[in-house]
This record gives sequence, C-alpha cells and structure tokens, in this order.
Amino acid sequence: MWLIDRDTDGSGASRIPLPVPLRQALVRWYVGQGTHHDEQAGITLVQQARIGHKWLACDCLGQGTWPPILTPAFLSEADTYYLRRLTSSKRPEHRADCAFFRDQVTLRITEARSRLTPADPPSGFFEVLRPAPERLAQAPEDDTNDDRHRQASTPRLARLLWRLMDAGGSNLVAPLRYGDEWSIRAAFANLCAAATKIEIAPCIELARAFWTHPRALQSEAAYAQLRELAPRWPKDHAPQGFLLLYAPHFKGHEITLPGGDTIAIANRVQSPSVRGNHIAGPYLVLVVVGQYPESRGYAPLRAYAQPILNGRLFIPVESDFERRTTRCLLDCQKILHAQGVDVAISKPLFDTMTRLGPCRPDFFIEARSRTTGEVRTLLIEAIGFDTDDYHAAKAVTHPRMRLLGDLATVTPAEIVGTDAQTKLLAALDI
Repeated sequence: MWLIDRDTDGSGASRIPLPVPLRQALVRWYVGQGTHHDEQAGITLVQQARIGHKWLACDCLGQGTWPPILTPAFLSEADTYYLRRLTSSKRPEHRADCAFFRDQVTLRITEARSRLTPADPPSGFFEVLRPAPERLAQAPEDDTNDDRHRQASTPRLARLLWRLMDAGGSNLVAPLRYGDEWSIRAAFANLCAAATKIEIAPCIELARAFWTHPRALQSEAAYAQLRELAPRWPKDHAPQGFLLLYAPHFKGHEITLPGGDTIAIANRVQSPSVRGNHIAGPYLVLVVVGQYPESRGYAPLRAYAQPILNGRLFIPVESDFERRTTRCLLDCQKILHAQGVDVAISKPLFDTMTRLGPCRPDFFIEARSRTTGEVRTLLIEAIGFDTDDYHAAKAVTHPRMRLLGDLATVTPAEIVGTDAQTKLLAALDI
C-alpha cells in the first residue's frame, strides 16, 4: 500500500510505501475490528494524508498495475475521519477479497447516539482543532488528540457550546421577581462574560478570540485577530477562534442569518436537528475558525447549531415538543409568581451522578413560597417518543432521577391542552 500525490493514478515512482504493521492496523480500523492503538494509527494517517494532499493506493492488485484509490475524508456529522473509495468506470476496483472492497465501517452521529450514554462536560481547553502531527502516522500522546470518536454520541463542538451556555446561564430562568432582562442583547452579554472565564489554550482566554456578530467574518477581522495571536499561541495548541451566532435557519454547509445573508462553513453544520428529528429554528450556532490546508489561510471550518427556545431566551431544546414543554413551564412560572411562589427553571446540559449511575432530567424546577419559605423541587421528563428502546432507557434513568427529587412526566398529548399545566401546578403546590 502506498501514499500517492492527489489527483494521480498511483503508478508513479514517487509513491511512498506504507510499513506493513501500519497497513495491517489501517485494515483492522477500516473494518471496525481494530484496537484503540489501531484506531489512533488509522486516524493519524488519514488526517496527515488529508493535510499533506495525499491519497492512498491499495496494493491488492499487485505491483505492476494501476492501483485502486482511497481518499482521506472527514465526516462532519460524527466528527470522524475515514477513507472513501474512489470508484468509477475508469478506475480499477479492489479485489473482492480485499478489506477495502466495501465501504468503511463508520458510525454516524444519528446511529451512535444512545440515551444511556453519559453527557459529561468536555475536559481540557475550549478547543476543537489539533496541531498536525509532525511525523506520518505518529500516534497521539493521549486520548484528547483522537479526532475520530467512533463511539462518541456527541461532537466535541456541541459539548463546548453547552459548556459555554452552562457557564453563561443560558439554561437557567430565574424567578420573575428578580427582574432579569429577557432579550437577545442580555443573552449574548451573559455568554460574552462567560467567555472571559474560559481558556482556549494556556494563558489565552476564549474572549480574546470570540465574536458574536457575523461582521467579524465578513470583514475578516476574526482572521486578523488570529494572525496577531498566532505567534504567541502555545506550540502544542492550534490557533483557533469561535464565532457565536443567532440563526433562524441552516442547511448543509450554510448558516442563514436573520437578515437573509449566509455564512458558508467548510464542513456540514452539525446539529441535533437531523433527518427524522427535524427541529425548527431558531438556533444558537458555534463556529470554529482556524487554519486548514483546503482553506488556504483562516476560514470557518465547523459549526454546531443548537436549537433554542427563542431569541429572548437561549434555553437549549432537543425537539419541538421540548420547546412546547419549555413554554408550558414558563406559563406555570407566571401563574405561581402571581400566587406568591418563586419558580426557578433549569435545563441540565450535563449528567448528574447518583449512587445508581448518571442521569440528566429534561428540566429541574425549584419552587419557593414567598410566604412560608417552603421549597419544593421537581424533575420533569418530556416523554417525546413511544418506542420500546426509548421506554427501556427511561426505565434505567428514572429510578436514578428519583434519588434527586420528585419526578413528573409530560407527554405530547398533555401539552396540546392544559393537562400538562394542571399536572405541573399540582406537583408544585406549596
């Protein structure tokens, strides 16, 4: 097997042979049977080939013929590097008994998600891009350098956005008597304040390379800021910045802005809104900006679009039904406020550990009587699906949630009328 120059037929003398152990590791990774070390070697080889403008030529047809070609590719939906077979009538096909005869075993994000998979905050710095390895197929030093998460259920960019939203209080609604401002200006101000407390790299806070208006890209001010910071960027971290946008729509590689303008991203925009689970906008979109060979400089490389309640409250939602449930909770908050009860609403973004294991309720409510001081907590689950797998997952997590407080469930049928509101008001009666 050889590394060859891109857009060639692979028969030239300049091709670089791969060591046999690396080829074997690559095959095991390709068919989904590799160890962690096989996966690391495969990822790094494919990543380095992509950066170095190389393709891979297979040797299954022997030395003296044109070889079948594989190209390094990136599957943005699953944050995954993989190999794509080049097939056409003019190109030779792999032998039927060759491991590369069939498409690679990969897990897309929609297939890898599991309701039992813990949602933990991202470890390390607020970063997505990694420096290119210095040597071909150099194994990463630790797990954090593994850019291809075969078993991961959530892209790292999503977890970084949730971390920022959690730090900025986007997932919290304070009692009405606090008089918090509900506006897009206040929502972004809270997130910008949180960015001053998070580091992208050692001694470089997120706020130094963080923008909340598309003009930063349109005027290329973001690129200028990154070029200015790059000489002082720590060697083991790739220069990168982040743009946070409010967007009513996105499609494929394009994010549509409120005025109708669009921003193009190098890879497809990631989101929990996928085919079969479409979630209407608006969205809060986090874009990572950095260097990439294909971009010939700085460019917006990846983006994650998180559905939110609306432009005044950036509460994250995972379905249109969950958005309706959030509105129901806000209605309950108003009713109870008029009755002398303060209600705080929280949308947990990460798991809580209990003695039975991790869990993450859809909502956490705390009600406090201004008259008696009595406090009541309530966990709420929006039961949006009716499948055996879904109910089996809830059968595991609901006992864990009940260790944290009383648990109430809401169904789509209850949200249509007033049944859900009546149920929740009764559960919070103090």
